[in-house]
Amino acid sequence: MSVDSAQGDAPPRRVPGCLHKSELYWRDRQPWLEKHGYLLRPRYSPDWRPSWEGTKKWFYTCEDGQALHHPSILDATRKSDGRLVMLKKTSKEVHPHEAEIGQYFSSQQLSADARNHCVQIIEVLQDPNEDDTLIIVMPFLRQFNDPRFETVGECIEFFRQMFEGLHFMHDNHVAHRDIMVLNVMMDPNPMFPDLFHPIDQDMKRDFSGSVKHFTRTERPTTYLYVDYGHARKYDPADGPPHELPLFGGDKSVPEFQNDGYDKLYNPFPTDIYYLGNTIRQCFLQVSSRFKFMDPLVADMVVADPTKRPTIDQVVERFEEIRRGLTAWRCRARIVSRKEDPVTKLFKDVRHTFQKARYLLKRLPPIPTPSGSSRTLVDT
Repeated sequence: MSVDSAQGDAPPRRVPGCLHKSELYWRDRQPWLEKHGYLLRPRYSPDWRPSWEGTKKWFYTCEDGQALHHPSILDATRKSDGRLVMLKKTSKEVHPHEAEIGQYFSSQQLSADARNHCVQIIEVLQDPNEDDTLIIVMPFLRQFNDPRFETVGECIEFFRQMFEGLHFMHDNHVAHRDIMVLNVMMDPNPMFPDLFHPIDQDMKRDFSGSVKHFTRTERPTTYLYVDYGHARKYDPADGPPHELPLFGGDKSVPEFQNDGYDKLYNPFPTDIYYLGNTIRQCFLQVSSRFKFMDPLVADMVVADPTKRPTIDQVVERFEEIRRGLTAWRCRARIVSRKEDPVTKLFKDVRHTFQKARYLLKRLPPIPTPSGSSRTLVDT
């Protein structure tokens, strides 16, 4: 069986586990990327043959049988130090500001700011065959809510970092314009010291078994905003910006509904809505443990954008909320609204032992990454 029987732009024969048409781009760029110091997985080598060929293995049980989830994003290994990175293919015509804004936040001065929760750009490569295409090299990240949050304190730290990061962006006159669940990531290195396979993230990189990980309380991590395809930087000398709606992943923005699509809006209050709605959907609607966040989030998602708080006000109000929380409340387990009584009892018992272990280790109830002084002690 030949998986890669065709070269160039022609797709290979459709056999189980073969390269998808969208993967051919990366296979064809593999030698060029290697010259620039980035190694792709064996699947994307021009002379790749599947490891399961001639065996009784199923392709999905093999490391090289793992196809891309997103055609524009691929993992790679940097040859100089073995670091795992992500490569993102982007169009200069469609997203003319993406690389520029990413590099702006990655500049030496801004990257040194502790409030900077924007993904750092390692390098930007110009595609050798397509003038419109750039390859943005970024750190290897993981979705922010996988694995799930276990305690209120873990969520509090997530909220803090997201508010701090948006505050940093707005202070630098940049509106993200597409904050949603897919555009918020986390640094997986603290929780996953051996990392994981980029596609099947429950498996080790070599597919030799299931990956093990620490909790956020044991190994605090950093959360990051990604994807600046819709982002814009404004000159404060021009006054408050006004833009036509730019529809991102969250289609629920109140000001963009009905006849609002042809009106001009200030994108900064829209960012407030985006972040508030992300917190509402991923936390407040999932568990009743976050009632203390209801008033702030309700104001962030109010229909009239002129009545939403600024990010300065959001940060100030959140700090008041955080200071009012006891350590015991922060150690509470996140109880899903969908839990049945038996499941709840089982998880409560398990959490009791886990909480005792955290207390014995003197781990703080709000797991803040090293370098921050925002800690809470048990009383």
